[in-house]
Amino acid sequence: MKPPAYIFVGLLESGKTSFIKEVLADPNFTLDEKTLLIRCEDGIEEYDEDFLEKYNTVLVAVDEEEELTTAALKKAHEAENPDRVIIEFNGMWDLGHFVDQVMPNCWELYQIIATVCGPTFELYSNNLGPKMFEHITASDLIVFNRCTEADKEYLHNRNIRAMNPRATIFLDDVDGNSEDYRDNMVMPFDLDADEIDISDEDFGLWYVDASSDPEKYDGKTVRFKAHILITPQLPEGWIVPGRHGMVCCAEDIQFLGFACNAGDRFPQLQNKGWYQVTAHIHVEELPQYKGAGPVLDLVDIVPAQPPEEEIVYFN
Repeated sequence: MKPPAYIFVGLLESGKTSFIKEVLADPNFTLDEKTLLIRCEDGIEEYDEDFLEKYNTVLVAVDEEEELTTAALKKAHEAENPDRVIIEFNGMWDLGHFVDQVMPNCWELYQIIATVCGPTFELYSNNLGPKMFEHITASDLIVFNRCTEADKEYLHNRNIRAMNPRATIFLDDVDGNSEDYRDNMVMPFDLDADEIDISDEDFGLWYVDASSDPEKYDGKTVRFKAHILITPQLPEGWIVPGRHGMVCCAEDIQFLGFACNAGDRFPQLQNKGWYQVTAHIHVEELPQYKGAGPVLDLVDIVPAQPPEEEIVYFN
């Protein structure tokens, strides 16, 4: 059985080491198992020998990205035969390349965790946007730490969930209190209405919310304006109503939509045309979703004028 590998990613002083030490000290995580810890950068926080010995952890330091090779990691694995692996990844290195090309197949990637310093997020986003975007979009768990109330408000206004709807996101303050990002999000539409009317301005928020919590919309009927995409990746009679959205910057514009079964009742639909869509939602597992997600059953569709702003923005 392959040991699980956890990758902790974040820019310097984002709190990676502190978080890893908390995880290792958690009796529900560590038990008596052996951990191989690959440290890829030196921060302010350190691992002392007593701590490593207490929690049955072996530290391997990698100072240069060129040293982080599959062969070197396999050698460390064979030498230590760990029960689990933790990689404290250098935030300036290429995460995608490491996951796809470098990480040895003797490990099973279990989770990617991003740590972000709340007070410096705006600064780093402005100066290192693509790198910050990579960390957030790749992660399964994102922890914004040292947050003030102003930081939390800013992060909600930025709609961080738009960058990665599937991730679990927590906002931690300086006292160690933790808040689920979803707790203070108020939807600008009536979820109890017989037909939920999604305005042009709210499409992005609805898309993110339905992507991350599809069960909330199971059995609901929605009405919204969308661009229709007809793609060979779906069976005949299926379409993808959606909008183009700019999540981080102009280079990251992508089509945001859900699979929709139109059947054979609407044969005249134009690819890339604008329509007013009314659809019933159910939750289903599709290969395109890599799991369960909202699937639309088309109730009605009529041609429509494009919205005043065709691109969806999330901040």
